[in-house]
Amino acid sequence: MIVKNLAMTSTVLCGVFSAAVFFFTVTATLLANEPLKPLRVETPPLIDGKLDDAVWQSAPFVSGFRTFIPDFGRVMPESTLAYMAYDSKNIYFAFRCFDPDPATIKAEITARDNIRPHDWICINLDSFNDQQSLYAFYVNPLGIQSDSRYAAGNEDFSVDFVWYSAGQMDEHGYTIEMGIPLKSIRYADDNPVEMSVFFERKVSRRQEHGSFPSLDPKRGYAFLTQMLPMVYPDLDHYTLFEVLPAVTYSERHRATSGDLALEKRLSELSVTTKYGITSNLILDGTYNPDFSQVEADAGQIDINLRSQLFFAEKRPFFLEGSEIFNISAASDWVPYPVYTRSVVDPVVGLKLSGKIGSQSTLASIYAIDDIPVEDPARKGVQAHFPILRYKHALSEDSYIGGLYAGRELSQSYNRLAGADGSLRVSSSSTLGFNILGSQTKLADTASQLTGYTFSGAYGYGTRDLDYRFEVSTISRDFASEAGYVARTGGMSLGAYVSPKFYPETAFLRRLDLQLSSGQTRYDFSGLWETLNQFSVVGIFPSGVNLALRYSYSTEVFLGQRFKTGGFTVSGGGQFERQVNFTASYRTTHAIFFSATPYQGTSNRATAALTYQLWNQLEMNVNFTYSSFFRTSDNLKIYEYPISRVKLTYQLNQYVFFRGITEANNFRKQLLTDFLASFTYIPGTVAYLGYGSLYEKLKWENNAYVADNRYLETRRGFFFKVSYLWRV
Repeated sequence: MIVKNLAMTSTVLCGVFSAAVFFFTVTATLLANEPLKPLRVETPPLIDGKLDDAVWQSAPFVSGFRTFIPDFGRVMPESTLAYMAYDSKNIYFAFRCFDPDPATIKAEITARDNIRPHDWICINLDSFNDQQSLYAFYVNPLGIQSDSRYAAGNEDFSVDFVWYSAGQMDEHGYTIEMGIPLKSIRYADDNPVEMSVFFERKVSRRQEHGSFPSLDPKRGYAFLTQMLPMVYPDLDHYTLFEVLPAVTYSERHRATSGDLALEKRLSELSVTTKYGITSNLILDGTYNPDFSQVEADAGQIDINLRSQLFFAEKRPFFLEGSEIFNISAASDWVPYPVYTRSVVDPVVGLKLSGKIGSQSTLASIYAIDDIPVEDPARKGVQAHFPILRYKHALSEDSYIGGLYAGRELSQSYNRLAGADGSLRVSSSSTLGFNILGSQTKLADTASQLTGYTFSGAYGYGTRDLDYRFEVSTISRDFASEAGYVARTGGMSLGAYVSPKFYPETAFLRRLDLQLSSGQTRYDFSGLWETLNQFSVVGIFPSGVNLALRYSYSTEVFLGQRFKTGGFTVSGGGQFERQVNFTASYRTTHAIFFSATPYQGTSNRATAALTYQLWNQLEMNVNFTYSSFFRTSDNLKIYEYPISRVKLTYQLNQYVFFRGITEANNFRKQLLTDFLASFTYIPGTVAYLGYGSLYEKLKWENNAYVADNRYLETRRGFFFKVSYLWRV
């Protein structure tokens, strides 16, 4: 829906505003097929959150937001205006978000990327208008940012772009201004440049999402195919050049012979550069990169595991363009054929990503990785990681693509290659597939192992019904040393159906029934295992949700079939403005994974609480508990609780202080982590961090032995500063 250029101030009377919205809604319906045309300006707006700049008095805007969560097509009680403009360096957006009850708006000054529980607006921007991927720029009512990249059905919040925003709350609701530099996004080298947009607003107290344009209930959540074209004539094209130097100093201490002793001291200078070959194809290079993490990974249950733990990628060099490596119809066997955390300690890295032509997308990484010194058999050896991804866009959000990923050492290698694709069969359904092959040469042998995996999936989604059919198979010798492989040697068939109901009651807003069934056969034993689940999910008017699930399942391990079914209850939501709480409890049959496995029962509970103590102080509390009892004699084999508390004081949008304490009672360890952070823009940052690990040990008779009191066994300190210089 498009409306004419009008002047509107934030003090307009609600009655006049409602009448105007009605008139322009009718007018916009007649113009629904035309692209949006932002206003080009010579004098840019001041990004201060106030809509008093001249540009917003004449810029075109849209309104008439309709809900899509929890239901489609409902008129939002809170009216929204979204304005559009641009100049030679930036594209601009502004929002006037009315709210009849401003006191209930949830917004705090908090860290970047920490606004998901808040009220917010979002610009979903497909910068090529090719329905393959989008940028998402979120802003809460106080101007705090979050951003992401969306592709192949996955949204990645790990990325950070350079852009500007500000927000103001008032008696009518709130206003927001945004400026997105053209150098921060990729777009076509054309004139005019055509993008597409999907405006979004969330009202936290009802967990309600609305959008413009409104989503078609028959298409469900297929966002990329429902965005509105937006045309930018005479948009400048640039040659991007960035230099990001960083200095890091760190010390690590470890307890030896009863005392903490310096284990390692590092002073490092790294340089990362970015060069725009065109406005849509970028070359990144880095020497001696600083891939250290600012915050330690949250503890996970690391006992009785069948496959390795998975930790999300957090390192900036690998994050840009990472969504391109998502593959269609990814299976539980191989969820990530490219898992960049397999590159542990890179020495140098190169990356090329972006568009080549109107329909082709390319992403490549080459990294040299030092093998950890702790591996004496390979000390001093380096691994080379060549990774290449290509995607060719078809009609709508369909594509076909190819992938190569390798890990090369002097006497061994692993190489993976294959293809994948997603085809839109109808407005409501897609068909996806991937087929990958691997070749592995082991060290000190001339033999090679070859393997393959194939997955296919057909999915259908509308307002009232979702369903999905899947098939996948994987050979015994398939491997991806540059990826994440959960299990090998088998075939699986699966189906999922979920009808959704929308009761017209004050008690319940939506009810989802979910039924799934999966059957898996393993090559090693020839046995079948099954996973059948039935769930009921209720969404209540306050935004609180509750889910109940029962499963009947079995799992095959070392040639034996074990029971693994059970019952799960989970739920949570926003409670008042200050509290967000989620919790789950699961009790199931389970396997104890060992050389002599046996049947047992497992209980697992999780809880997460976010409490806003006041506007700038937030507390996060997380608790995870797991236990295992042997069925034959009801003996408790283990009990594993982990508790984590994080306290963050946000001085302003640039500076915060954070403290973390994590207690692992199974490992008898206590972790502390303290951080002071200054972030002007992503890249221009300063960090000062300190952490310690305490264990229940004591030094006695020239050895560490168990004790009831904590002893500090490790200590770390680091300082990092970097500056983003952009031409």
